[in-house]
Amino acid sequence: MQVVKRYPDGVFSWVDLGTNDTEGAKAFYGGLFGWSSLDFPTDSGMVYTMCQIEGHDVAGLGPLDPEMQAQGVPPFWTSYIKHDDVDAVAGRAAKAGGTVKMPPFDVMESGRMTIIQDPTGAMFGVWQPKEHIGAKLVNTPNSLTWNELQTNNIEGAKEFYTAVFDWSYSVDEGGYVACKAGGRVQAGMMQIQESWGEVPPNWSVYFLVDDIDSMAAKVQELGGNVLVPPTAAGEMGRFSVIQDPQGGHFNIIEYKGPADPPPGY
Repeated sequence: MQVVKRYPDGVFSWVDLGTNDTEGAKAFYGGLFGWSSLDFPTDSGMVYTMCQIEGHDVAGLGPLDPEMQAQGVPPFWTSYIKHDDVDAVAGRAAKAGGTVKMPPFDVMESGRMTIIQDPTGAMFGVWQPKEHIGAKLVNTPNSLTWNELQTNNIEGAKEFYTAVFDWSYSVDEGGYVACKAGGRVQAGMMQIQESWGEVPPNWSVYFLVDDIDSMAAKVQELGGNVLVPPTAAGEMGRFSVIQDPQGGHFNIIEYKGPADPPPGY
């Protein structure tokens, strides 16, 4: 098991779930992925849960704020990009046409963060680590393996993320965009299709699984919904779109070959 010690700048390092039922979410994701839960009280009075595999942090979850719950905002996953200077990133994002939704602030001794909306409408976080580096396990079964921007403006998104994080790109025959940070392929972009219905621009998360068919069946046993059954993802493998019992969306993917090694281990 390769445990991550650090992340390069510009690479996704963490995901967390905001939900209206933290206990229900812990039960679902624990049952699906085998995650254990470790609760931490915060300065704001809420409890933040670290989800772990064999004692290693893999994701987080916490309650949606009361205003969001009152507005009926459904649960959602947030993806975080690591950077050692969150304040500089926020400044570049604003100049590049993004909106800083949460100005940089300290999260106790864990790190410093900001929440940004890119010019196409997708939200993401930026994490500057102190005591908490992000996920200790990635690209291993039942952990984060991919982050994907689904957007109506691919070219605008590419310009923005290059200006903010110096990403570069490659495009396959089907138009799928691979995002590179420091030469490492670590995320993707794709155009939202009309056939999807009303899907807003978003950063979608993918968790790696060994057997996608059995995991899709387990989703239903645990009260979740399989929105897209296991489906070929080009030469990469097969993926499935999942909705947890509280309404949060994510993806699972089974690769045909081995996953890339984690960064910075």
